[in-house]
Amino acid sequence: MRNVLRGVALVTVLVVLGGVVVWWATRRPVKPSPGCVVAVVSDAGAMSTDPAAGAFELTPEQAGNAATIAAVGAKMGMPDHAVSVALATALQESRLVNLPGGDRDSAGLFQQRPSQGWGTYAQITDPVAASTAFYRHLSAQAGWTQLSVTQAAQLVQHSAAPQAYAQWEDEARAIAVALTGEAPATLSCHDLTITGPTADLARTADAEWGTGKLSGPHNLARDWAIGSWLVAHAAGLGVDSVTVDGRTWTADSGKWSETSAADGTVALHQATVSRS
Repeated sequence: MRNVLRGVALVTVLVVLGGVVVWWATRRPVKPSPGCVVAVVSDAGAMSTDPAAGAFELTPEQAGNAATIAAVGAKMGMPDHAVSVALATALQESRLVNLPGGDRDSAGLFQQRPSQGWGTYAQITDPVAASTAFYRHLSAQAGWTQLSVTQAAQLVQHSAAPQAYAQWEDEARAIAVALTGEAPATLSCHDLTITGPTADLARTADAEWGTGKLSGPHNLARDWAIGSWLVAHAAGLGVDSVTVDGRTWTADSGKWSETSAADGTVALHQATVSRS
C-alpha cells in the first residue's frame, strides 16, 4: 500500500512539474525571427509595409541575394527592367537562395549549368559571377527591352515551363523598385542580430557596385539603391544604422524614420562588438 501511495505521489509531482513547464513555455516571450519587408507603392504614391496589403516578405538571405543581383545590374549599366527580369528568374529558379545543386548540373541563384556554358561550378554558385553571366546573356538577346519580364526571362533560361516566371513579376518588380532606388525607404529588415562584420564592406561593395566608396552624395535614386543594399546586407556587414537623405534605418527599430533634413547623402555605421 505504501509503495502504491509513493507511486501516486510521484505521478502527481510529475504532472505538476509538467504543468509548470507548459505554463512557463507558453508564457515565455518568443523572439521574432529576422526578416525583411519590401513595401508596395500604389499609383497614388501610398506605401504599405503590411504583407496582408500586398507587401512582400523575404528572409535576410533572400534580401541579400536580391541586393547583390540589383547592384551587379547597376554596375553593368543595365536598366531597371533588367533587374526585374533577373529577380523574377532567381525567384522562380531558386527562391533567391544560392542553392548548391538542382536538376542535373544546375546550381546557384539562377540554376545555371556548367555543361551549357554558364561557367564553372564555383562561378555559378558565386552570386556576383552568376548575376553578371545572367545580365550578359540577357543583353545579348535582340529586342529584350521591349519584352515582358516573363518573355525576357525565358529568352535567357529556355525553361520547360516558360510561363512560370509570370507568377513572380509583381514581387520582382517591387523588389527592383526598392533596390534600384526608384522609391525611397521601401526595403527594411527587422529583428536582425548585428555583430561585428563577417565580410569586408569595401571589398564587398567593390565586387557588387564596382566601387568601395558608398557614403556621401549621389543622385537620389543611387542614394536609395545603396541604402537599401546596405540594409539588405546589414547582418553580414555588421551595419546597425543607415541614413539616406535625412531618413535613418536602425537595426534596433527595424524601420526607416525621418531623423534630419534631406541632404542627398548616404551615411552608415558598423557595429564593432557583439549585440543582440
